[in-house]
Amino acid sequence: MPATVIMGGQWGDEGKGKLTDALAPSAAMVVRANGGSNAGHTVKTDQGTFKLHLVPSGILSNDVLCVIGAGVVIELGTLIGELDDLHNRGIDTSNLRISDRAHLVLPYHPEIDKLDEARRESDQIGTTLRGNGPAYADKVSRHGIRVCDLLDPSILRRKLAIEVDSKNELITKRYGGEPIDYDSMYRDLSAWGQRLAPFITPTEVLVQDTLEAGKHVLIECAQGAMLDIDYGTYPYVTSSSPTAAGACQGAGVAPTQVDSVIGVYKAYTTRVGAGPMPTELHDETGEKIRQRGNEYGTTTGRPRRTGWFDGVASRQSSRLNGVTELNVTLLDVLDAFADINICTAYQAGTERLTHVPASLERLEGAEPVWETLPGWSQDITGARTYDDLPEKAVAYLDVLERHLGAPVRYVGVGPAREQLIDRKA
Repeated sequence: MPATVIMGGQWGDEGKGKLTDALAPSAAMVVRANGGSNAGHTVKTDQGTFKLHLVPSGILSNDVLCVIGAGVVIELGTLIGELDDLHNRGIDTSNLRISDRAHLVLPYHPEIDKLDEARRESDQIGTTLRGNGPAYADKVSRHGIRVCDLLDPSILRRKLAIEVDSKNELITKRYGGEPIDYDSMYRDLSAWGQRLAPFITPTEVLVQDTLEAGKHVLIECAQGAMLDIDYGTYPYVTSSSPTAAGACQGAGVAPTQVDSVIGVYKAYTTRVGAGPMPTELHDETGEKIRQRGNEYGTTTGRPRRTGWFDGVASRQSSRLNGVTELNVTLLDVLDAFADINICTAYQAGTERLTHVPASLERLEGAEPVWETLPGWSQDITGARTYDDLPEKAVAYLDVLERHLGAPVRYVGVGPAREQLIDRKA
């Protein structure tokens, strides 16, 4: 069987973890392809709520091999903490595998992240300050330290000494910060490396072996396509590629091995941090969406910015990623609205935009062009089949299909596993 990509079509937080958890039992392997501990996937089960940052969401399914791919940047303390928490809650983590090619987020990375963000003053990006951007910067500038380096103390000691000297010079002389202690960092990394050694392997080989054996592989993306380093709202983006193409690269899968790309979209729009959001609502409606959707960051706890569905940005991400099926999440949040808006274009002065331009200055002051649909004004959290949905809710989904150019396969009407409707079930 070929691979399936599960990716976010907006600015992240769309509910990818829930879908991954739901589909994991049908797969032999779940691969986390990108991002770091700045991402958070929340999964609600009979055993409680799990907030995962680095461990793939498939970990809650027995007999599924879970892989942290080469495209992920790993903060080892966070990973160890997640594994301890899962173990303490009775979850077997012996099926986890970690790519020996994945890069590490080291203590100097969040420090540089924090100092660099402060230096931006009024132009701050809104980073989570977890150090992922500086870690990816080290990766592409060939200064990164990888998981494989943990397995050889002499290599780790040599590489770490070089990087600590360089980073401390940057921290102290450029930013005026406090230097990072090499000895304590080396001790921690050595201990964590020994503990994680049984999980570390060339995962790209495992992935290819699984596909060659005709088994199904799920690729779980973090963040959302509008945060992509190339095609997102740069510079207000993440430092990796949370796209279908980026998923292939980070997981070790060839594009020709992908049969399905499931785009996960909220029934409305949110984003965290700075950057353009043309459909953002600063009124009671926006706050109502926030409260009904519990729109607070899994990782940071920050309140998310909320607004009506942005059909322009969503259509762009659907086309660029070749989305074949849609998962519309949190549709029940819209139960309480008599009228629901969808943005079909941006009006920027005399210019009408039907795509997100590279130059964000063109979006300054842009107004959304709305298509207004009647709400269904009834509770849909008890719906278990597509036929259970009200006619007006189905009409809303039909409009989303038209904008995104793909059929709705899954619909979320609540946080629980059983509140995910499969249209083909």
